[in-house]
Amino acid sequence: MVPHTAPPVYPPIPPGRLAGAIATADADAPRAPDGCRVALLGLPDDTGVAMNHGRAGAREGPHAFRSALSRYGVAAQGDGLHLPRVFDAGDVLPGKSLHETHDRVSAAVARLLDLGLLPVAVGGGHDLTWPLVRAVHQRTPLSRGVYLDAHLDVRPEPGSGMAFRRIIEDLRMPTLVNIGANPIVNAREHWQWLLSKGGEIHPVGPGPDAIDESRLHPERFVCAGPGFVSIDLDAIDAASAPGVSALNPAGLSPRTAERFAFAAGRCPDTRCFDLMELNPSHDRDHQTARLAVHLFITFLRGCAERFA
Repeated sequence: MVPHTAPPVYPPIPPGRLAGAIATADADAPRAPDGCRVALLGLPDDTGVAMNHGRAGAREGPHAFRSALSRYGVAAQGDGLHLPRVFDAGDVLPGKSLHETHDRVSAAVARLLDLGLLPVAVGGGHDLTWPLVRAVHQRTPLSRGVYLDAHLDVRPEPGSGMAFRRIIEDLRMPTLVNIGANPIVNAREHWQWLLSKGGEIHPVGPGPDAIDESRLHPERFVCAGPGFVSIDLDAIDAASAPGVSALNPAGLSPRTAERFAFAAGRCPDTRCFDLMELNPSHDRDHQTARLAVHLFITFLRGCAERFA
């Protein structure tokens, strides 16, 4: 049904959990199950992370995510707010090269769009945002992207730090907005390059340009034209997200990420969403996996308002 994918694998799911209401892939089915509005797609590859000398292990991110999802959340919220039904399309099988893997991701996402579903990806190296966005942009041109990340990821060479340079250069994306970049872990030339291309950087840390998280209004960034929202979990402080490819000792709060996830789900302008760099090899008591699931469910709560 969805090319280049393997079916999702869940552990036993206790009664009343959200995962029990998720429809799973059937290779022989011509379409997604009735009532599904959102598609979940695992991207179990960290080749790009290794190429940029990051901590290996994000290829296990989708598995850790589903394990946490099987124990987290319920099928419906109170006060009559029901979450949209989710179709889990499984995991994209990595190719023999980074380029082949990217092409497989784009093909899988294109099929999800054919089915009329809103794609949500869980990974995996942050380079995989590039083929996700490429597939969406080729179907309906996007005008902007918002990404929470400690790193700008505008490297010219292949690897996990390439995604947003490719989005600017190959897709001619007019506006890219970074939330949470740390000036001391980004090269000066990368910082200057993104600004020279019309990008916005809202950094963390001391200094006059640092963001005040309490004054951020995610809707201002997200609801300003057709676009995507990407959350690299290493944008979040290591006290809350230790299981990532690049540890962040002074990152954003989970509440800020939560607010962006909700705004992304709620805003009709958001055409795809992802949660990247979940690395269970370095997690602590599944803490980061549970945070990723919390952000996913928060996104769905926003979608419930969008689709109402």
